[in-house]
Amino acid sequence: MQGCDLSIYQGEIDFAKLKAGTATNKGADFAILRAGYGRLTSQKDKKFESYYSGCKKVGINTGAYWYSYAMSEDEARQEAHACLEVLKGKKFEMPIYYDVEEQKQFALGKQKVSAIIRAFLEVVEKAGYWVGLYSNTSSLNSYIEDDIKKRYAIWVAHWGVKAPTYNGQYGIWQYTEKGYMNGINGNVDLDFCYFDYPTEIKRHGLNGYTVEPVKDKRTIEATAVVEGVTYKGTLTEV
Repeated sequence: MQGCDLSIYQGEIDFAKLKAGTATNKGADFAILRAGYGRLTSQKDKKFESYYSGCKKVGINTGAYWYSYAMSEDEARQEAHACLEVLKGKKFEMPIYYDVEEQKQFALGKQKVSAIIRAFLEVVEKAGYWVGLYSNTSSLNSYIEDDIKKRYAIWVAHWGVKAPTYNGQYGIWQYTEKGYMNGINGNVDLDFCYFDYPTEIKRHGLNGYTVEPVKDKRTIEATAVVEGVTYKGTLTEV
């Protein structure tokens, strides 16, 4: 799937055009929206609500990310609760990502950064969301412990290359920060997705979706007469 990630910096967007694309440029199959940043719900992205509504109106699969400034596990949990408050009542077909890219965080070292990431992801996952981590190739290779990279959805940023040099699994690749999509004025980050998140998220009843209950089957007694012979049995409604 072809997609983009959006924040207030994209300004006003024509979502019908974004979905449709042009004759030479494919439209957006999905969009990952910045829900906010930091530890307070007041730090919600000012375009989050309108972007969410715009995507839903035209059928663009939607996910979200929360930009981190956390310097401790406690601060990461505060960020997680703020994120959950902003997401409340909405449905997302794509994962919810923790955006970790501040150099002051990486300066804490691999073990500490990984603990911060786990703290956020565990809280949001327990609330019923398919969660993941966004960061660039270098940081993922150098500062994130392997259990995180194996356990959670990874969204890797690596621009200007034919493929990321990140050495682990990933579901989304952000391949440029200077892309173009119909309906957006100016540059926008562009992404490829290699995994069918919408199907799996809905199937597991995550991200605001619920699994439809299986209807009770009804057994009906049936009798049939064929060439003078009577057959009795049951029919099960499906």
